[in-house]
Amino acid sequence: MRKVLVILILLAVVLVLPSVVSAATVEGMAQRVADAAVKVGYAAVIIFWVVTGVLFLSAAGSPEKLSMAKKALFMAIAGTAIIIIAVSAISFVGGALGI
Repeated sequence: MRKVLVILILLAVVLVLPSVVSAATVEGMAQRVADAAVKVGYAAVIIFWVVTGVLFLSAAGSPEKLSMAKKALFMAIAGTAIIIIAVSAISFVGGALGI
């Protein structure tokens, strides 16, 4: 689990760092960081949905595996909702601040 977390953090740093360095203003930097975070979130949600599908396909009627697949489905739905809310919040705050 820690390896996955370290890999995700390194991926986020690799995606965000060039954007932060090349920004001319603080607003531009914030926008680029937000865009990179959303892209990482999109990738994570897509991976969650694929893993959930594989879990359902590999359950093959086993109640334990089916239960794990259902939990993964609810987590994928929650992750998707969180990303949608985050994108909406970024858009709302950016509009309110005139960015």
